[in-house]
Amino acid sequence: MEKISSTKNSKVKEWVKLKTNNGRKKFKKFLLEGRHPVETALEQATEYEFLIVQEDFDLGELAEQVDNDKLILVTKEVANHISDTVHDQGIFLIGYINEEDWHFPDDLSGKWLVLDNVQDPGNIGTMVRTADAAGFTGVVFGDGTADFYNPKILRAMQGSQYHLQLKRLNLEKWIRNCKDQGSVIFGSILDENARDYRKIDVPDQFSLIMGNEGNGMSERLIEMTDMNLYIPIKGSAESLNVAVAAGVLMFGLAG
Repeated sequence: MEKISSTKNSKVKEWVKLKTNNGRKKFKKFLLEGRHPVETALEQATEYEFLIVQEDFDLGELAEQVDNDKLILVTKEVANHISDTVHDQGIFLIGYINEEDWHFPDDLSGKWLVLDNVQDPGNIGTMVRTADAAGFTGVVFGDGTADFYNPKILRAMQGSQYHLQLKRLNLEKWIRNCKDQGSVIFGSILDENARDYRKIDVPDQFSLIMGNEGNGMSERLIEMTDMNLYIPIKGSAESLNVAVAAGVLMFGLAG
């Protein structure tokens, strides 16, 4: 079992870089942090390079699932250095990025949440968890949407990424392919000329597109949808947070 006590160690330097998009692309790895996310990853038999724990960390029952050849002990200083949080929990996993994430699935049936240029990690994590709870098939991350291997998003998803298909794809191509397979495309816009989501017939398979927090869906995608939906606002608020709106629509459409 290796022990690392210096923040200048070559492994530590690489781990720190995994907190950035460029670092993840270069090394094709990601950094997962926190007891619950790491436990879930191990339970799901996620392929990983290293399990990193602070030297005083109690693995408890996790010890039975850990390959000691992949276990690395680190000092509190090193744990703080690689952590992406203010108060780290002293446990990290270095996983491998799955190249299949960039490949179109053979089967586009089912219910899909599609994210168009959505930026906030908390919103994204909440939407993925809600899609999981609503029984969706998967979530498609379009161009401009934050990377789902971002450490903040990984924590916010709370393990729901193991229950869904997550894909990073071109959305115009996604829409065309879905239509070719008979799937309906719903957009979501702030426009009362759109259709009230409560008053439509919902097919068995569809994609629901949620747009950017400030600007909504891109005009190009709005033009490509089969139908654009809106949520009636009863009070004085101008709009809903995108994650809240996604939750309303997903459960409303899922039946």
